[in-house]
Amino acid sequence: MTLQSNRSLLDIDRDHLIHPVTSFRGHEAHGALLLESGKGMWLKDMDGKELLDAFAGLWCVNVGYGQDSIAEVAAEQMRRLPYATGYFHFGSEPAVRLAQKLVDLSPEGLDHVYFTLGGSDAVDSAIRYITHYFNAIGKPAKKQCIALERGYHGSSTTGAGLTALANFHRGFDLPLRWQHHIPSPYPYRSDLEGDNAAIVARSVQQLRDKVAELGADKVAAFFCEPIQGSGGVIVPPVGWLKAMRDACTELDILFVTDEVITGFGRTGPMFACEAEDVTPDLMTLAKGLTAGYVPMGAVLMSDTIYQGIANGAAPEVVIGHGATYSGHPVSAAVGLEVLRLYTDGGILANGQKVAARFDAGMAGLKNHPMVGDTRGRGLLGAIELVSDKSSKARFDPALKLADRLFTKAYENGVIFRAFADNIIGLAPALCASDGEMDEIFARIAKTLDDLLEEADIRAAVR
Repeated sequence: MTLQSNRSLLDIDRDHLIHPVTSFRGHEAHGALLLESGKGMWLKDMDGKELLDAFAGLWCVNVGYGQDSIAEVAAEQMRRLPYATGYFHFGSEPAVRLAQKLVDLSPEGLDHVYFTLGGSDAVDSAIRYITHYFNAIGKPAKKQCIALERGYHGSSTTGAGLTALANFHRGFDLPLRWQHHIPSPYPYRSDLEGDNAAIVARSVQQLRDKVAELGADKVAAFFCEPIQGSGGVIVPPVGWLKAMRDACTELDILFVTDEVITGFGRTGPMFACEAEDVTPDLMTLAKGLTAGYVPMGAVLMSDTIYQGIANGAAPEVVIGHGATYSGHPVSAAVGLEVLRLYTDGGILANGQKVAARFDAGMAGLKNHPMVGDTRGRGLLGAIELVSDKSSKARFDPALKLADRLFTKAYENGVIFRAFADNIIGLAPALCASDGEMDEIFARIAKTLDDLLEEADIRAAVR
């Protein structure tokens, strides 16, 4: 494509395409970074620049770009049956088989699957089913929901309120009155840093206190990510998830794990819940389910909730929740092939192996003058930048460090998430080689070194 046509695309994008989670005016000024192709860990933009993707698209391209078998499966399904509605008792073989596969792979007790288009509407669906469940079992007062500060549960009308990030609330009249938050288990920023047991105990107590404040008979559910993604990759101490699950059981509230980011090998096991032998009442999935190749998400539901809803009305009364593309056969066929690549294709095992190289790369940056904390689990991690290691002081927002980080990294041929509070988010694909992992961290180190040479940033570092 010629440079002129590339500029033409940029103009069309600026004039007509609304981008997600961006400043409208900011995007008009910045313009799009148009990508042309991808293979494995690598992307190429429209100007031919090669980029090492250390963020798997948006935490999702877990199997890497350009997997021919996925394209072949999608094309074959499109030719044979491109669409089948789930309404009117219709269905398709890929959707049925994918539901069975997810039940087989997920924590024991999650026996029912509802397919969505992605993570946001998986959370929205979970909320609707929770509401219906408590009405069905004769506890209509149980409507209040609790989530974590810095948590992310999508940007649907209801899910964005459980999300606890200002950008998703500002201007949208959120959170709603039935949506509440407790502090995140954030070891690096905690006065209890170094005492994991105390951090876990405090979090449990904060949940108990919030339930007591609202009234146990009014609280429906607690939502959490096993590791908080868009809030800055906040990694709670080992044991936190199990303790919160147990507290929810004792408090008679539902425990909902949002594994949209952490699912499908991102933290090591197929699902993060497995690491602590936790079975939630509901689990939301997306991203790695189809590795970003086509849209799809899911809600996995316990039999208790399913039976409560099913028994709450006469057999002829429908449960009025659905979507045109729920269980889409092409997405389901892709999901089945992606799961095959994780298991029989060895990608899950490769991710577990290369995680040691990821850990080593993180550790190698720990002593950099700008790095306050490195944290992660599996192939999900964060590097938190500070101006003062001893006080953990953040950089002055006037420096616009996050924007400069991303720009400099792009120049150095590496893509990562640059959060507004100067946290670098990392989520490389599970297909990475040791050499590619080393190259990611070499390019990040160069990016940090380049920034440190800029006078205003060097002056800010103490």
